[in-house]
Amino acid sequence: MDNFYNLIREAKSCRLCESHLPLGPNPVFSIHPQSKILLIGQAPGTKVHKTGIPWNDPSGDELRRWLDVDKAQFYDPKLFGIMPMGFCYPGRGKGGDLPPRPECAPTWHQEMRDHMPEVKLTILIGQYALKYYLGKDKKKTLTETVKNYETYLPEFLPLVHPSPRNLMWRRRNPWFEEEVVPSLRERVHDLIK
Repeated sequence: MDNFYNLIREAKSCRLCESHLPLGPNPVFSIHPQSKILLIGQAPGTKVHKTGIPWNDPSGDELRRWLDVDKAQFYDPKLFGIMPMGFCYPGRGKGGDLPPRPECAPTWHQEMRDHMPEVKLTILIGQYALKYYLGKDKKKTLTETVKNYETYLPEFLPLVHPSPRNLMWRRRNPWFEEEVVPSLRERVHDLIK
């Protein structure tokens, strides 16, 4: 366990890309050696940066609805490990937040995953997680990848990002709520019961 806590301390004090972060470093993640499900999203927004609580925003509310879990379950690291592609708020671009910093995942992800041997399902949320973890097995588009989610089971389950910005995507793709969300809930409930 000492190695695990040393890793957490080291990651929480990371300053690797400090010069690129407009609000400064504040690594936000939540993992435990007993985590059963690992959530890999994009990067914290400003609200999450300020509070230090992952998914503490409207996107998190929608994600919890998809998972059909309450906040107590969601924030229990023995149930859900939360590890974004970028641990710190990356700044703002023309169309929203910038992509996650590229240094983060290669530096921290594998070592953290090695400390979570109980993970039975990794939920990949958004294009950056899909690209990094699925690589050449990813379909041509995010929509195709999510629609073919069963292809990646039992290890991975790809999702669109639950951001309010993706509301139009969800309206154009009703199969997501009809097929993917019920399957997601069933798997999550089987693992956390």
